[in-house]
Amino acid sequence: MGRRTQAERDAMTTEIGFALFAGAVLAGAAYFSVTELLPSLFESLRGRWSLVGPLAFTATVVVFIAVVTIVLTRFRHATRAGRQATAPPDRPGSARSGKPGGIDPDS
Repeated sequence: MGRRTQAERDAMTTEIGFALFAGAVLAGAAYFSVTELLPSLFESLRGRWSLVGPLAFTATVVVFIAVVTIVLTRFRHATRAGRQATAPPDRPGSARSGKPGGIDPDS
């Protein structure tokens, strides 16, 4: 892989920041839902922090890691697709049909 331009490095930095922010927000939502909403739905869990606490921690960690991984993986695939779309054009007279200067195999 060649050298990255400043714009590519800036885009990566921005995407990492977004992934961490989105992961933190959704992990906080998961923590809230496990600690506040789950005991409301199941009355037997009310006041049982020994059960809800580890469950909330596990949900928070899993959601954070999943969101960060998904966001960065999607960015990586989008970046690769963008690089392929902006690849240098073929030489004139190449065998790719539909390109200016290309050879159409049907003619």
